[in-house]
Amino acid sequence: MNYYISFVGAGSGDKELITLKGYKRLKNADVVIYTGSLINHELLDYCKDGCIKYDSAVMNLDEIIDVIDKNVKAKKYVVRLQTGDFSIYGSIREQIEELNKLNIEYELIPGVSSFLGAASSLKVEYTVPEISQSLIITRQSGRTPVPEKESLREFAKHQTSMVIFLSVDKIQQVVEQLTSDGGYSMDTPCTVIYKATWEDEKKVIGKLSDIAEKTKQANITKTALILVGDFLGNEYNNSKLYDRGFSHEYRSSHNKSD
Repeated sequence: MNYYISFVGAGSGDKELITLKGYKRLKNADVVIYTGSLINHELLDYCKDGCIKYDSAVMNLDEIIDVIDKNVKAKKYVVRLQTGDFSIYGSIREQIEELNKLNIEYELIPGVSSFLGAASSLKVEYTVPEISQSLIITRQSGRTPVPEKESLREFAKHQTSMVIFLSVDKIQQVVEQLTSDGGYSMDTPCTVIYKATWEDEKKVIGKLSDIAEKTKQANITKTALILVGDFLGNEYNNSKLYDRGFSHEYRSSHNKSD
């Protein structure tokens, strides 16, 4: 390869949920800069002897770029180990813009996002026939503002499946926005999942009417997702995928279009 830096998504928490490609990059790294407050530190066990490790939780952007720049110039292979999948609230744009300025080539290796790990842990599917065929991934406004047209209040009007990141510390406000102005009903199923797929994972299951109190009682204030929607309920309709003859017709139609 012609680059000496790879951004690697660490997976949702479980150390085995890193991709095979990400694992190989991590195993061969001379230098690893990892998001210390967010990744499973057991992933660092995959690093070879002599690998130099930096915890970016105590570094600013300039310091991170400086470490990358110096090591790339020295022909050292660097892995930037990011949380989950960095395409969602991963804050990689600032880093790659700086690398572009320095003409440093890089690659991006996606990971397993926590919202996917959460669904598997809960044994649910976000898209259920005739219940929900769309998924909204969003967050409550905080230090990073959210456009009004993307507010929880506006998205809730769709009453589809929703995953809310970075908002559990404001869960009472979240519930108020989700249930106002034609949004979800208070009876809508809601689950808070703390550190999905980690060993110390914790689930709080309820409805919008009681999820805030239950979450408070569980003392969950960070590192958690809020899942909302009828996909969490018991109502279910079969898909058409396994109907007799459908799979053959589906494959045939797609082969014709290839």
